[in-house]
Amino acid sequence: MLDKRTEKAGKLDISRRLWNGIIGVFLTGAVYAIAGLSGNPAAAATEPAASGLQNFVLKTLPAPLPAVQFQDATGALHDLSEFNGKVILVNFWATWCAPCREEMPSLDRLQQAMGGADFEVVIISLDRAGYDKAAAFLNEIGVKNLTTYVDPGVRAARRLGALGLPVSLLLNRKGDEIGRLTGPAQWDSPEARALIAGHMGGK
Repeated sequence: MLDKRTEKAGKLDISRRLWNGIIGVFLTGAVYAIAGLSGNPAAAATEPAASGLQNFVLKTLPAPLPAVQFQDATGALHDLSEFNGKVILVNFWATWCAPCREEMPSLDRLQQAMGGADFEVVIISLDRAGYDKAAAFLNEIGVKNLTTYVDPGVRAARRLGALGLPVSLLLNRKGDEIGRLTGPAQWDSPEARALIAGHMGGK
């Protein structure tokens, strides 16, 4: 009698372990599926930092981005689809962000060196005071090649997962994200320019 109970208990234990394993595999798969389909850029698959540009994280595959809007000097709304056909570097920044202030001249030099029909630097200020505050700072430091847009409600930055400043997103000609860098960078360095030029090659 005891042997039968022991045998039955053993079978129940095996069944329970098997069932728990199945549930574990299912939940793990569900988490990855949600991450891949959620549209959250931060959740999409990435690779380690691209060689030559510290902290730049390259996407395994270019990732579509959710639609966002931002404003120009007049308050008119714009979106990233306006730049389709170009490789663009979208930089979220603010005048109160010290690292943003430090990297801005290098973004200006990058636009001067590479900006044109195939590439553009798009800077979007998160200053709640609006366009005038951002424009005054750019004028103060002698930026001549960049036109800033503003996202005073921080809606665009949040939708694109731009957490912390500065954040720079490199987009391909279709508007898909190639990769991003959180923190400041020397954007006119040979490494940064080579990275961008490499993605400008395919039209």
